[in-house]
Formats: sequence, C-alpha cells, structure tokens
Amino acid sequence: MVHSMTAFARVEGAGAHGTLSWELRSVNHRYLEPHLRLPEAFRDLEGAVREALRQGLSRGKVECTLRFAEENTGQRLQVDENRARQLVAAAEQVAALIQQPAPLNPLEVLAWPGVLVADVADPQALNAAALQLFEQALGELRNGRAREGAELARLLGERLDDITAEVAALRGLIPEMLANQRQKIETRFAEMRAEVDPQRLEQELVLLAQKSDVAEELDRLATHVAEVRRVLKAGGAAGRRLDFLMQELNREANTLGSKAFDPRSTQAAVNLKVLIEQMREQVQNIE
Repeated sequence: MVHSMTAFARVEGAGAHGTLSWELRSVNHRYLEPHLRLPEAFRDLEGAVREALRQGLSRGKVECTLRFAEENTGQRLQVDENRARQLVAAAEQVAALIQQPAPLNPLEVLAWPGVLVADVADPQALNAAALQLFEQALGELRNGRAREGAELARLLGERLDDITAEVAALRGLIPEMLANQRQKIETRFAEMRAEVDPQRLEQELVLLAQKSDVAEELDRLATHVAEVRRVLKAGGAAGRRLDFLMQELNREANTLGSKAFDPRSTQAAVNLKVLIEQMREQVQNIE
C-alpha cells in the first residue's frame, strides 16, 4: 500500500498534573522535514520525537505541536530566582541604551517562560507520558496517510485504465490511418497529373510509414503503465519511483504527438498528456 504525505492527527491525554495534547500535520515534501513546537519543560523530548518520526515516516514536512495545560490546584507556585535575575539584568542592559525606558513590570517578568514554575513532582513521568502520547498521535497520522494513499492509488488506477484504453484504440486505428494517408498522397499525385515513378512513390510511402510508426511508443506506454501498477501494488515509499515513471510516460506521449499525422492520433496524444498530468499531480502527494 502506498501512503499519502498529507494527513492530520490530534490526541489528548489527562493526568494528575494536567492535560497533554499533540497536533501533527504533514504535507508533501521531497524529504522528511520535522518542525517541532514544544513547551520549554519538554525540550528534552526533541531527540526522541525526531527519531520516532524518522522510524515511522520517510518523506513529508511534519509539524508537531505539544501543548500542556497544567493543573495548578493544590500545587505551590515557585519562582526560578536565577532565571528571573538573568531576565532583569538583560532588561536593564537594554534599558541603558534607551533615553527614557519604561519601568520594568514584575508581572511581565513572571510571564516570561521558565520564571514561574509549578511544583511538579516528577518531570520524567510527564516526559514519558508525552512521548507515549506522541507515539499514539504518530500512529493516527500514519493511518490517515494510509487511508489517503489508498484513495490516491484508486484514482491513479482509473487514469491507468484510461491510458490503456487510449493506447488500445490508437493501436487499432493505425492501419486505417496509414491507408488513408497513402490514398491522399496517391490522389494528390493523380490530380497533379504528374508522371511518377511507381518505385519512387512506393519508397516515399514506405518512408512516410516509417516516420509515422508509433508502435514502439505505444509499446513503451503499455510497459510504463504496467510498471506503475506494479509499484502501486508493492507499496512502500514509492513516490520518487512513480514521479520518474510519470516523466517517462510524458516523454512517450510527446513523441507520439510529434509523429501524429492524423487528427485522431493528435487527439489521442493530447488525451494521454492530460491523463499523465493528472497522475503527476496526484503522485506529488505520495510518500
């Protein structure tokens, strides 16, 4: 099964000291690019969270936000005096550069992250709970990416069916189109009432047939379609492989268009390019 790179997950867990919640958002990206937003008290989790993402995902830009609503009932608030002194010293240093600085508000100092802390019994237990909750959120994110990936595979399968139908229809029309082209050339020479060497005319018609031969392009289109189906069925991190195959499909469709000598073959080439472009846009979201 292939996975999409677009998904959202949110989980929440309540404990003795408050409520933890994770929000995970992922979108398509060439590589795995995590962006973490963690409260100051949970900074030690960053390495473990990044490793969990690396183990669970291969591509995508992933935003991970942790929120902690602390339960202060019955807990004694404390001031981190060392941090407060550092903050006041820094504020006084900046104030010295200003002609008329505003007085420092103690409440603003208390509002600074890490100055006012609650008497938390076991920070390690909180970190462990947050990490466990993150694993749950990551699982939900992966499930969401899998569901959307299955839908993308279904849509790609429909486009592949359409491409196969276009190739089969064009392959069946080629003998008729070549015969029509031959008739047009013979009619044109007849109207000109020119004396034409039959052997030379036959050579020109053979050359035209060779230039207009698209059997090789049709065969390669069919081969690429079969390979796309195989990759989709195999699953895994298939996005880059599928993107390469979209380029190859488009190359054959372009060649088909350049060899077109009949309105029907021109239209078929246009239809194929539209279908391939629709697939390419979907493939950009596959992991």
